[in-house]
Order: sequence, then structure tokens, then C-alpha cells
Amino acid sequence: MEHYSQAAPVASGQPSQTGGYTAPLVIVTILFFMWGLLTSLNDVLIPHLKAVYTLTYVQAMLVQFCFFGAYFIVSLPAGMLIKKIGYQNGAVAGLTIAAAGCALFYPAATSGYTLFLIAFFVLAGGITILQVAANPYVAVLGDARTASSRLTLTQAFNSLGTTVAPFLGGMLILGGGVLSSVDLAQLSADQLKAYNAAQATAVQGPYLALAAALLVLAILFALARLPKIVDAEQGGAQGTFADALKHRHLALGVVAIFLYVGGEVSIGSFLINFLGEPHVAGLSAADAAHYVGYYWMGAMIGRFVGFVVMQKVSPGKALAFNAAVVIALVLTAIFSHGDVAKYAIVAVGLFNSIMFPTIFSMALNKLGPLTGQGSGLLCMAIVGGALVPFAQGLLADHLSLQLSFFVPAACYLFILYFGLKYANMYNEK
Repeated sequence: MEHYSQAAPVASGQPSQTGGYTAPLVIVTILFFMWGLLTSLNDVLIPHLKAVYTLTYVQAMLVQFCFFGAYFIVSLPAGMLIKKIGYQNGAVAGLTIAAAGCALFYPAATSGYTLFLIAFFVLAGGITILQVAANPYVAVLGDARTASSRLTLTQAFNSLGTTVAPFLGGMLILGGGVLSSVDLAQLSADQLKAYNAAQATAVQGPYLALAAALLVLAILFALARLPKIVDAEQGGAQGTFADALKHRHLALGVVAIFLYVGGEVSIGSFLINFLGEPHVAGLSAADAAHYVGYYWMGAMIGRFVGFVVMQKVSPGKALAFNAAVVIALVLTAIFSHGDVAKYAIVAVGLFNSIMFPTIFSMALNKLGPLTGQGSGLLCMAIVGGALVPFAQGLLADHLSLQLSFFVPAACYLFILYFGLKYANMYNEK
């Protein structure tokens, strides 16, 4: 979740002036933080809306379907929009649309689940435009030789956003007088309706504040003196998506990204409900939200550990090792209970850390002029975050929540295969 912001178009830029990029870089870094925050808040909202509207797991997963479906639908139009209006105006447009999505949560709280789903789609559409527009600025806001370190910095703040969001969401959205299932059963129909209406409005304040923050960022971005960015793709022969997919490692990489994002999002989406199961941890939604924060914190810590380890270990081998550990942890969570199941599923975050950027870079290896097309295909594969949670929701509704975790376990099995198959990719001549 936290790393989707890596998916940027191939771009280069010439600064219109030298130096003085500290303020713009601060704004871009805040953007990365906000992306992480907004995406990770879904994991808190899904169990909240499920309880308020008495949804099945499949119905609750429509949140992720609308959110990650927007990445798939909006990515290509976003690229066309930015070609017309430029990167800076594109970032401002993305921020404004995302703010509108957040503002829609206010009427959605009194209108019903359908408007919530529309709000999620609008919000994610804005974030998608924002990612395509704002990512290249990380590279051009300073010396090209230090672009990687700037990207690491912004990525760290993105991870910080995903870590902080569940704690904030648990406190502001889930913390206000949530009744147990026993207490709920004692309410009359009218009392239950009034209670659910009050719970639905708990999202209004936090999302209005987020809308205001995004609008402030839009104004700052519009006023910032930023370098012009020129697409590196201009001129030269253009390949097609079909040409790119002839490279087997890219085709398998697209499948791996689809399954990885799907598996990671699925686990995060079901985590609060899983930890609420009496035989697992029996936690309230507000308390379980803290563990979602630990899940994403693990991914942040794992990034730094992975950065050091992968100086010595090949990316494919590191990927395969992490996938094998995740499979073992998920199976442990399925077949055990209590603290063992709780900590096993939370620990998955630590080993997820390196997967997205590793698969992404391996899939693009030696694509040359087709790198742009390959990157576009990998970005579209993020739609796995919309579809895989559906599959897990079906299993949760028809078997049990615990057994439904076989779905993400199966996703990581393919990632294990991909890592082993290309374990020596960078040793090949």
C-alpha cells in the first residue's frame, strides 16, 4: 500500500533555476505522507462501515474495489491530462480532486454506503493523478546524483503515513463509544438505527480536516516555484504494451505485482476483524487498529533492513526468502489461535517491506526503450488490490474469516516462484 507512489512515469527535468528547492521538496514530502495516510485509513474504515451497515465481507471489500479500481481506470487518462496541462497543474488538479473525495465523506455519513463508495473512487482518482504528476519532482528537485536518497526520504514519510493512520483512525473514528455485540443485541430497532447513524457520522470531522489539508497543499503546490519537467519519452521509436509483454520476466512481474498488492491489501483489510475474533485476540476495533499500525510499521522498518541486506544478497533471493516467511506466517495465523495467530499475521508487514520495489525493478530489468510501457503495465496491475480482497471476502463469508487467509497465502506462493526463477537475474550477462 505504502509504496504505490513509486509508480511514476519516465521523466526528466531541467530546473528553471538553481538551488532553493527545500520548500518545494518539503511540500512533495508532505504529499507522500498524505498518500500513505489516506490509503492506510481504509483498513480502519472497512470494519467500521461493515458494522454500521451490517455488510457481508464481500460487500465491505467494495471499499478496496472502488479505491484500487481507480488506479486501473484513471492511470492512463491521468497521463493524458498531465501531457495537456503540465506536471505542476496536474499535481494541483490531483490534490483538488482528492480533497473533493474527502469532502464527500460528510454527506455520505447521512446518505448511505453507496455515496461512501463514490467518495473512495473520487479520492483514489485524485491520488492517482497526483502520483503521476508529482513523482518526477522528487528526481528533479536537486542534484541528480542524490535523487535516490531523496526518493528514500519521501518513501520513508509515505511509510510513516501508513503507520500513523491506523492509530489516528482508531482514536478518532473507532474510539467513540463503540458497543459490544452483546450490548447491540439488547437495543431496539429504533435505538440500533440511531446508534448506527451516530457511528457513521464519526468519519465526518476527520475527513473534512483531511480535505482542508489537501486544499492547503494544492494552494502551496500552485504557488511553489518548480522546475519544468520534460517527458523523456519524446522522440524515438515507441513500443506497445504487447511488445513489452513479449519479455517473459515483465509478464510474470505484472502477475506478481497484481498478486502482491492484492495479498498485502487483503491482509490489511481483514486485520481488524481477524484480531476481533474471540479465539484469536478478541480485541475491540479501536484496540485492533493499533496492530494495523504495527503491521505497516513493520513494513517501514523492513525497508531500512532490506536496504542494507540487499547490498549483499540478490534481489530475487531476498524476494523468495521473504515470500517463504510470509507464507509460513500466514499459515501459522490460519492454524493457530491467541497470541501466536495475532503476532504471526502482524509480522507479515515486516517481510512485505521489500517486495513491491523489488518486483517492480526486476520486472523492468533490461527493457530499454520499452521501460515506459513496462512501468505502465505494472502500475495497472495494482488493480490486484481491488480484486484479491473480493476473493478473500467470498471465502470469509462462505467458510470462515480465518480460513479465508488461504487466499493471500496463495498469492505469495507465486511471488516465491518469481523470486526463485529470477534469483540470478543480475548475474546474467
